Amino acid sequence: MNFTVGFKPLLGDAHSMDNLEKQLICPICLEMFSKPVVILPCQHNLCRKCANDIFQASNPLWQSRGSTTVSSGGRFRCPSCRHEVVLDRHGVYGLQRNLLVENIIDIYKQESSRPLHSKAEQHLMCEEHEEEKINIYCLSCEVPTCSLCKVFGAHKDCEVAPLPAIYKRQKDNSRRQKQLLNQKFEALCAVLEERKRELLQALAREQEEKLQRVRGLIRQYGDHLEASSKLVESAIQSMEEPQMALYLQQAKELINKVGTMSKVELAGRPEPGYESMEQFAVSVEHVADMLRTINFQSGAAGEEEDEEVALDGEEGSTGPAEERTDGPEGTGLH
Repeated sequence: MNFTVGFKPLLGDAHSMDNLEKQLICPICLEMFSKPVVILPCQHNLCRKCANDIFQASNPLWQSRGSTTVSSGGRFRCPSCRHEVVLDRHGVYGLQRNLLVENIIDIYKQESSRPLHSKAEQHLMCEEHEEEKINIYCLSCEVPTCSLCKVFGAHKDCEVAPLPAIYKRQKDNSRRQKQLLNQKFEALCAVLEERKRELLQALAREQEEKLQRVRGLIRQYGDHLEASSKLVESAIQSMEEPQMALYLQQAKELINKVGTMSKVELAGRPEPGYESMEQFAVSVEHVADMLRTINFQSGAAGEEEDEEVALDGEEGSTGPAEERTDGPEGTGLH
């Protein structure tokens, strides 16, 4: 199906508006930013509601803004670049609003509410029936066409649906799949962060246990060394005693103390390699190789998801023509 040349000059404006809309999409809800828009320290933007949802998920014990309890703030990671965002006790309400983006959204909505060209649809004409507009979509051939082509032309035996319904379905399906993809990778990152925290805690516990043992040995050997030093000093002083009776009396007591000191049992030295922490080495090569194999699924599961999304996209539509849009050929983008 070919279109008339008159439609081409209008394509540039629509394409520019689509590009602008992509820049105004929130990476969390995948919808256009809703006011107020907050700007993160990494210069990425989020709807304040979406930022608050991420913040609350990362800080479940954080008190809300209206609570009487004073909180010390919290932190979360930017969904676009994973940069850690540290907030004060005001939470996301302490983030600066991006008034520039909000103004651009207002202008965009005003412009998009008006047709780019009042005769835009009139320029999209059927080549075989020059007076007929392209207004339906052939589900069998997967091409847009006109009503006369369906009644008398090449698509008279095909299944068709209204063009706006197919456009909306494919656009909604694409957005939903982007949202699901983003959610699954966020969940995967959360699992990795949790596992990293668990392993670091285990390593820290082992390190603290070893340090405590070594510190205990240092204290024990230090105390024994101090007591032995005092005993040696006493022995030296006794050797200088001039009175024989007193010397013999002190010598007997000193001999008993030396015998007792020699029988003191000290804790054994740490075994060779005690300081090693090599048992905490982690091999992630196979996990990295597995992550690189992540790809889009195909088959029955994917088709069921598409059909469910398609039904959601058609909610609220009426008319027998739109009921014919349930064919497998009319599914959205994959």
